[in-house]
Amino acid sequence: MTVNTEIILDEKKMKRAITRLTHEILEHNTDPKSLAIIGIVTRGAHLAKRIAALIKELEDIEVPVGLMDISLYRDDVHSKLDQPIVQATEILFELGNRNVILVDDVLYTGRTIRAALSQIVDFGRPSTVQLAELVDRGHRELPIKADFVGVNIPTARDDRVVVEVKEKDGRDLVYVEKGGKAAATKEPAQKKKISKTGRAKK
Repeated sequence: MTVNTEIILDEKKMKRAITRLTHEILEHNTDPKSLAIIGIVTRGAHLAKRIAALIKELEDIEVPVGLMDISLYRDDVHSKLDQPIVQATEILFELGNRNVILVDDVLYTGRTIRAALSQIVDFGRPSTVQLAELVDRGHRELPIKADFVGVNIPTARDDRVVVEVKEKDGRDLVYVEKGGKAAATKEPAQKKKISKTGRAKK
């Protein structure tokens, strides 16, 4: 990490945030059997699986979990110099009459979520789509708001919010690298050209 790094969530705080998200989802949806969870790859998918595991622990209900790559649905995909690395989208259940919980790691401009909603429509028409975000960093460009948020943090536009998860990065950690030039020199969580990582979001 750089000297301009601020840790937002360590492992314990991140676990508490995910637990709180799960409880809020269950409080808002009185019939857990109606739920389905879709995680945006990469880290949103891991968070989605954790939420589903907690629902299983709390309610003894297996909630179906899908994984979604929104790379080709983004409205800025053709303006980027690098071609996106497309990962798998796996939604192996019907969306009709489901209350879908869309899970992502960081909410920024809202363009990732706009793309995800477009892709969900291609798979079916759920009863509702609710958005769960581990981090909301502000600076929205579209009228999109999360229903469930683990933590709200103030950021500058040139800050870089990084989410690391054990399943991919070997540890649970959320931190902010301050300033565009300093942050651009170090990318510990991003290993592919375009993936749902801790890059300057979305």
